[in-house]
Amino acid sequence: MAKQCEICGKTPAVGRQVSHAHNVSARRFEPNLQTVRAVVNGGVRRVRACTRCIRSNKVVKAA
Repeated sequence: MAKQCEICGKTPAVGRQVSHAHNVSARRFEPNLQTVRAVVNGGVRRVRACTRCIRSNKVVKAA
């Protein structure tokens, strides 16, 4: 299963981890995905959405 938001398509970003001694290594910034019961095309289904989409009401939660 891809680590991708089904609403906005946000995927992991690549960056650097820098320690206090300035040792640099590669790291991934993962999107904060949550499984939510949402209304999609009139029916209820589980979607993996990032917290930003949930907070900004792009996801209509099912009762």
